[in-house]
Amino acid sequence: MITENSNTDELGILGINGMGRIGKLSLWHHISRKAFSEIVVNLGRESGKGLEDIASFIEKDSSYGRLSNYLYGVKGPNRLIENLDEANGTMTIDGVKVKFLRTARNPKDIGWYDHGARLVVDSTGAFTDPTVPGDNPKGALRGHLEGGTEIVILSAPFKIKDKALNMPNDAITTVMGINDEEFDPRQHKVLSAASCTTTCLSHMMKPLIDHFGVDDILSASMVTIHATTSSQNVLDSVPKAGATDLRKTRSVMNNIILTSTGAASALKLVIPEMSGIGFMAESVRIPTSSGSLVILTLNLQTADPEHKIRRAEINDIYKTAAEGPYKDYILYSEEQNVSSDIVGFPKAATVIEARETHTRTAMMRVQSTHDSGHSLEAPVTQAVVFGWYDNELGSYTNMLGERTVTIARKML
Repeated sequence: MITENSNTDELGILGINGMGRIGKLSLWHHISRKAFSEIVVNLGRESGKGLEDIASFIEKDSSYGRLSNYLYGVKGPNRLIENLDEANGTMTIDGVKVKFLRTARNPKDIGWYDHGARLVVDSTGAFTDPTVPGDNPKGALRGHLEGGTEIVILSAPFKIKDKALNMPNDAITTVMGINDEEFDPRQHKVLSAASCTTTCLSHMMKPLIDHFGVDDILSASMVTIHATTSSQNVLDSVPKAGATDLRKTRSVMNNIILTSTGAASALKLVIPEMSGIGFMAESVRIPTSSGSLVILTLNLQTADPEHKIRRAEINDIYKTAAEGPYKDYILYSEEQNVSSDIVGFPKAATVIEARETHTRTAMMRVQSTHDSGHSLEAPVTQAVVFGWYDNELGSYTNMLGERTVTIARKML
């Protein structure tokens, strides 16, 4: 894991487009880390009555409390934001200069070059297609490059609308600790940091692939029990024209809502071996503000017919991974956790709930097509693994922050 940077001038200026959940918490992360000398945030519009209202929004959060408590605990100062300059759109947050832009919504019009931001994180969720030209009048992810930044990181999975188009050669999806070394600053200019669910899931799958290999994992499926997001409605509403999923218009406060997830597709981008494993992914939204869970189910076989995969073997795989190559990303827990225990957790892509790992082995019989009286038997184990993740600050934003700093260092 990247350590704190003692020289804040080394990495220069970071740009953040959007102040939704991930944008705001990314600002928190980098204020805490102080790897960048300055942060420029594009809001794209006026907010409240000015900087004072923006400062209030930044320093308080309904899910994670006050920024001062996040940085310094209960003994921290009441407020860390000072030097508000309405004319220049600047303030100082715990010693870090932050400038707010409140004019352009189209990425190409933001003008990152004028503000010295060579690296930008787009957290709006509005621009996810890496094939759309940067000069698109409706806006595009590549518009940031048109505006003068050198590399843009998308805090969401890529979504190519035109299925006839391939992924551009300068675009790549990476997850810290899985395939982050594949990023090449000379080639890749548009990067996706995948999603919170894919980040968690990839760290649940990779140790199993490392141990068993692709051939012994017959199939896998995942269900994420996911906290609500800002795309959902507080109260029921009339569907927009052409809407296909009416459940998204129902009240998130009162319902368990079935929805879709792109985790299966994104997982293949960061772990190519997944293409050889039958995989399904589903999502269920629940009325909590943060803290989510992946339930991973696998069907496993081994070459040795006498080898029955037990619960202890699965847990040992994760425990070894958490103590070794994935120590900065996987936490192995034998505690009895609930979702609020994970909210704000400071480092893990996933927390393996080892007490709930289950396995059942049965003999699979295959009848010969040539000899009706002959059959083969082999043990097949179904394993169920539970992995917690904070879909906002603790897991995803922390991993996104790691990704941002590592890219900035490769750009030096």
